[in-house]
Amino acid sequence: MRLRLVPETTNWDFFSRSKLWLGISAFMIVLALISFGARGLNYGIDFRGGTTIRTQSEQAVDVGAYRDALAALELGDITISEVFDPNFGPEQNVAMIRIQAQDETDSVSAETIIAAENALSEVTPDIRFVSVESVGPKVSGELIQTAVIAVVLAIFAVLVYIWLRFEWQFALGAVVALVHDVVLTIGVFSEVGIKFDLAIIAALLTIVGYSLNDTVVVFDRVRENLRKFKKMELKEVLNVSINETLSRTFMTSITTLIALIALFVLGGDVIRGFVFAMIWGVVVGTYSSIFVASTSLLWLGVKRDWTKTDGKAGTQFADIDA
Repeated sequence: MRLRLVPETTNWDFFSRSKLWLGISAFMIVLALISFGARGLNYGIDFRGGTTIRTQSEQAVDVGAYRDALAALELGDITISEVFDPNFGPEQNVAMIRIQAQDETDSVSAETIIAAENALSEVTPDIRFVSVESVGPKVSGELIQTAVIAVVLAIFAVLVYIWLRFEWQFALGAVVALVHDVVLTIGVFSEVGIKFDLAIIAALLTIVGYSLNDTVVVFDRVRENLRKFKKMELKEVLNVSINETLSRTFMTSITTLIALIALFVLGGDVIRGFVFAMIWGVVVGTYSSIFVASTSLLWLGVKRDWTKTDGKAGTQFADIDA
């Protein structure tokens, strides 16, 4: 028996309460902007600056033990990762430890570094501290600017892509949904206070791609049905299209969420922020592709004059003037 989360054939009216859904979205966006303006984001080391300590030892790196030893010092945000390199010998176990800047300073103080080194030496007696490097707020500010540019360029590329593949109304509807997803994700991070670092920027870009994929699937079916049902109202065409793709949308989202929830529970603190952003993005992206993007398209309207022409390269569709 095939598993179905929704019936094979549905006839739900997704636009009977479109104003309510858009009102909820607008309310959440306003809350997200207010939270971001009042609280800001809990920037991680990537954006706040700090100090990186590179260690090497013959004993294998125990990330958990390192973290427990440094936690007692109450140094704030700390990331620990083991460095793997095929050129390293069996006696070369390297770790990178990043400690956030303390008290608005450009880097961690010498006393703090010494305290961290002493704590790590108790865990691994033969540990050596190969290098200590600091990243100031200027570099961190450049990373923030670069991250914002990356997200904006991704959304602009989506606008151009959808415009070329469909029409400008489809492009605007897709971009409205993407902006909706990104703003709400940033708002949640601001409200919850989860660490915001470069991994979250990667999650935002992934969310843009995931939401776009869902939206394009719906829009592609809308375009097909616009040609198939030439006299049907646009609202009904959108309803038919969403119902036809609903099973695929839910199956994709649920299977993705199963994997993400497993990573959230079992993956540890290092990737928890990234996975949380992805879980939220999948939920919001599925919602926006059904309600936000399609409702925006309904309000913008699309051309309904399509004719089927046969060319040498095969069958194609083109619009004609009424």
